[in-house]
Amino acid sequence: MAATASFSAAAILVRNGKPLSRSFNTYCFKRTISNYFSSSSSSSTRNVKPLSAIVHSSSSLFAPLLNSTQRRFCRAAETTAGGINTAAEGVTLDFSPAEEEEKEEEDPIRKSAALLDIRVGKILKAWVHPEADSLYIEEVDCGEPEPRTICSGLVKFVPLDQLQDAQVIVLANLKPRNMCGVKSNGMLLCASDASHENVELLQAPEGSVPGERIWFGTEDDKNSSEPASPNQIQKKKIWESVKPHMKTDSNCVAVVGVHPMRTSAGLVVCKSLRDGNVS
Repeated sequence: MAATASFSAAAILVRNGKPLSRSFNTYCFKRTISNYFSSSSSSSTRNVKPLSAIVHSSSSLFAPLLNSTQRRFCRAAETTAGGINTAAEGVTLDFSPAEEEEKEEEDPIRKSAALLDIRVGKILKAWVHPEADSLYIEEVDCGEPEPRTICSGLVKFVPLDQLQDAQVIVLANLKPRNMCGVKSNGMLLCASDASHENVELLQAPEGSVPGERIWFGTEDDKNSSEPASPNQIQKKKIWESVKPHMKTDSNCVAVVGVHPMRTSAGLVVCKSLRDGNVS
């Protein structure tokens, strides 16, 4: 029989001092609340730290993991010292105390995005295409034995001197395209505004290594799946399905849905375009 419990901001948890990411919703808001906050289980509390005690310094980390109700709890916790006694009035949750931890349904967009081979690149050399004055040709170090040749329509938007030695983000498993006689083997990902009048390169954080693969989510969500082949990307239209969900947020961080793009050195950003498109 499902029980109903009202709970406070303190019921948003991290376990052993670390945030629960993939199992955050199913674990924290079902089994954890049952095990740790019901009156019958208070004597067997395990090593759990309330998120309300640290949310004020970790809001940017937790934001992608929270739904609207959970965000309200975080805001309530932030307004009270420690947040322990902040009540979330009128909110109830149904759960089964005996319920086993559920496997979280993976976000299908992030699952598709994980098939893209998006890497850190470093531009070694760039020049204007001799046959197309709207295109640059770049030689990009993507951590491979030889640099990739990539053509980008950025002449109108990015000065040539800003490309030299730039740390960029490369979509590397597209099929090569012939662009005015030059075979382009990849795409530089950029942010743009709605009118596409302003375009900025996505930037890998300082300390990123050319060839490192980008992932989406928290520091613990690093890609475990292999990227799809260029033929699969084209046949299944994986890039086309993911692209509408790639944006920059209000902090200029590149995201897929609600999941931030990152390397082991930090978050992928653009210079100034907030709430923009990424392609």
